[in-house]
Amino acid sequence: MASPTTWATLLRYAHSKMRDSAVISLKRHYDGEIRYHEIVPCFNDLFSQGQLTFASWCHNAGREMAPTIHSDGAAMLVRRLLHYPNNPTRAFVGDVVLVRHPKSPSHYLVRRLGAIGGCEMVSTDEKDEPFVLARDQCWLQLDNQSVSPKVTGDSRVFGPVPIHSICGRVIYSLRTSVDHGPVQDSRSAMEQDSPVVAVELDLQALVNIANKWLKK
Repeated sequence: MASPTTWATLLRYAHSKMRDSAVISLKRHYDGEIRYHEIVPCFNDLFSQGQLTFASWCHNAGREMAPTIHSDGAAMLVRRLLHYPNNPTRAFVGDVVLVRHPKSPSHYLVRRLGAIGGCEMVSTDEKDEPFVLARDQCWLQLDNQSVSPKVTGDSRVFGPVPIHSICGRVIYSLRTSVDHGPVQDSRSAMEQDSPVVAVELDLQALVNIANKWLKK
């Protein structure tokens, strides 16, 4: 029989999966993708077969997110985030996020979430006026402050980005089979994601992704 800690982890994971499955099912109904009588079957499929995460490869990461993400790239476990009002499964300030590139939506960036809607942004340059981020905006920044944002890009270059451009939160990073570990996100996010990592992390799958890309 599983230990109390294991059962507690599984219950927390099931709660998160149940909530997200319900939200996605209802959203699909409201968006006209499924009919009313299909909500429950949709929920059942998502809860029984769906996952809260997906694996991805961050290639040509460069030094901008070092040491969080290896400069030569890394396999990542990313938790999907659902965007709706008062959503508990959302991005928090301090999270490392996978986001659509604001200048090229078919490409993606990995950046740290520096601020969200309602935050006042004050520049170190006295010539720049302070401003408040709109509710649907966020501010992205590099981890490696020694790298010029003009070369690699963050919100100091392309400005605020829509919060809906965030695809997920990076919760685990793997470079090799002996070089991997959880990503240091915000405390709130890491508390939410710990049962997800415990249940859905497949190290061998991440190793396979890394090996595939490193051979190219």
